[in-house]
Amino acid sequence: MIARRRQVGLVVTALLAAAAACQNHHREQQHAPPGRPAPSASRAAAEPGPAAPGAFTLVASGGILPDSSVVDRAGFDGGGVGYNFRPVFEGVRSAVSRADLALCHLDAVFGANAPYAGAPPHTFVSELAQALAATGYDSCSTASEHTLDAGADGVWRTLDALDRAGVRHAGSARSEAEARGTLLRAGGAMVAHLAYTAGSNGPFPPGQPWAVRLIDGDRIAADARAARAAGADIVVVSLHWGPAWQEAPDEQQLALARRLTASQTGGRPDIDLILGTHSHVPQSYEKVNGTWVVYGLGDQVAGQPADQRGPRDPRAHQSTLARFTFAPPARSGGRWEVARAEFVPGVFDPDAGRVVNVGEAVARGADLQGVLDRIQTVVFGRGAAKDGLMMGR
Repeated sequence: MIARRRQVGLVVTALLAAAAACQNHHREQQHAPPGRPAPSASRAAAEPGPAAPGAFTLVASGGILPDSSVVDRAGFDGGGVGYNFRPVFEGVRSAVSRADLALCHLDAVFGANAPYAGAPPHTFVSELAQALAATGYDSCSTASEHTLDAGADGVWRTLDALDRAGVRHAGSARSEAEARGTLLRAGGAMVAHLAYTAGSNGPFPPGQPWAVRLIDGDRIAADARAARAAGADIVVVSLHWGPAWQEAPDEQQLALARRLTASQTGGRPDIDLILGTHSHVPQSYEKVNGTWVVYGLGDQVAGQPADQRGPRDPRAHQSTLARFTFAPPARSGGRWEVARAEFVPGVFDPDAGRVVNVGEAVARGADLQGVLDRIQTVVFGRGAAKDGLMMGR
């Protein structure tokens, strides 16, 4: 399927006030046979039938937090002239580019100059934005505890670079009007992407309380309703939340997920999908009040190879790519439903500096079955198999 999407910025008012068009990727929906099932998901997945007219597939990946070794490798791949991060994502480019809408998460801001990927502040090389666009990403959540590590300049520098690359963004902003997120076309739907973080390491710039969007249940619900009034058929919320290095979501995550998925207007849920980051390791998927919640995607590009206690933690390199196929409502004004829910297990190879599709690698004979089994156990840990979640490639 060739999808043409028009990307539009949300404003504070209930009407769409600004639009930005960009060249769209040629897309076709990818459906591959599922990989080895988790213990709780023993039944084989059936091949999907033809997609309904207007249906679309959304993919979302976890944190991008490259350390200095990744930056050095990008410099090598750039041939001594700038940085080339495109090879980093080559292993997932097919899965990302074939989706109708692809979302990523930037866990820090772009720096003005070297050294990059410091700790703290965490800063990236702006050439990363070009690689995200080349991989097929359409929008990135930019809200994290590191968003203000370089102050307002870091926010502006990051969003300007994403704009130049043609990648939309949500979670940080250069103006109050921009803070509400972004609206994107996917298949026959308009999709709002909103993003928030539980906290910030850096102080807010004077007079700019909207520089990064903080998690607040009432605010998120209000923003979701505003997005719906502005034309969104589907509202996707990215949340940078929960404790780091913990595979199980904590009670605050569970409570907020229940609260947000229960929020309704006129009998219709205000939020259609929740995507979590910050844990640095994969967390479970769960359907809450009829809405899919991914508590933690893990880090797609690992920038913290050791846990907070010091020893090297191999889980830091493991992640999932969430993939949800949305089907249009049976009646006008109804809810778009998830017709197919999948996850694609991934691992970052720190020696090669590449993201690896674990399912495909195992199928080719790579010795990653243990990694695959562990990711599946975590992802299915809250019973997502009973609601139809499957592993894809």
